[in-house]
Amino acid sequence: MAAIARHLTILGRVQGVFYRNWAVERATGLNLAGWVRNRMDGSVEALAEGPEEAVEQFIALAHEGPPAANVTRIDVAVVDVAGLASFQKRPTC
Repeated sequence: MAAIARHLTILGRVQGVFYRNWAVERATGLNLAGWVRNRMDGSVEALAEGPEEAVEQFIALAHEGPPAANVTRIDVAVVDVAGLASFQKRPTC
């Protein structure tokens, strides 16, 4: 099955609520590769790549986030598959 990749910009109350750790756990459980990081503007940014069904499931879960989060919007963009090996938490940019 061919891999796809999606870039997510997650908006709302998503920093200081363990969103990045939560995303790493969910993505790893779905066998996705990619990364997640906080942005200086208060949003969270993620790249998820893997089988289409798993990426779409991750996006659906991202709308909920961890219990303390309040996701108001997710902007999703189609991007090229980078061929990453795992899903990691990256430093704030």
